[in-house]
Amino acid sequence: MTTTVSTIPEWIEQLAEEFEQATPQEIIAEALHRDPNMTFACSFGAEDMVLLDMLMKVNPEANVFYLDTNVLFEETYDLRDRAVEKYGIPNLRQVLPALTLAEQAAQHGDELWKRDPNACCAIRKVTPLKQVLTEYDGWITGIRREQAPTRANAKVFEWDDKFGLVKVNPLVRWTEGQVWRYIKQNDVPYNPLHDQNYPSIGCLHCTRPVNPGEDPRSGRWAGFAKTECGLHPSAQLRR
Repeated sequence: MTTTVSTIPEWIEQLAEEFEQATPQEIIAEALHRDPNMTFACSFGAEDMVLLDMLMKVNPEANVFYLDTNVLFEETYDLRDRAVEKYGIPNLRQVLPALTLAEQAAQHGDELWKRDPNACCAIRKVTPLKQVLTEYDGWITGIRREQAPTRANAKVFEWDDKFGLVKVNPLVRWTEGQVWRYIKQNDVPYNPLHDQNYPSIGCLHCTRPVNPGEDPRSGRWAGFAKTECGLHPSAQLRR
């Protein structure tokens, strides 16, 4: 998707309007048709497993990567392996932080996530993401408007100011119920932690179960005024 600053708003807004009512599969197909140099950022959460299933059916050769912070749940690593077994995913890419956990502890102290989760996310998620996305023209994500107020204004197609590329959100209009119906109807593998009150699953040390009636993302970074790791800036999504 070759663009210039002057053309970005017009064609992105046009695509967003044109595909607002499209199916996720149609959105994925359009994104890959416009530019094969597109990648899918897979967290192996429920939404991303739905997208992975759709993406592999649309184009099994599509680019897929995951951010391996070195502190994901064992269940997440197991799900990754099950997904590879089911779908193949020939272009699955592991993206690691520049610092090992030992190097991070040496430079910033032990258990940085307990003292400064923003700094930890920057090292183990945001910086690696920024680096890997420089190789692509666009990225596909599993965010939904229903998930959080910070995501309420997300578009099907939008320009990602933070990373300087196209951002595609095929499930943006879907409800949680639609996600789980698709998983059940299509026999999509999913993380068993979802059955233990973990609606949003991140790193081992920063994710807890959510009690009935709580915000679905309240289990992330509990005790901190933080609901996003920085991959999806709220300022952008509220535009």
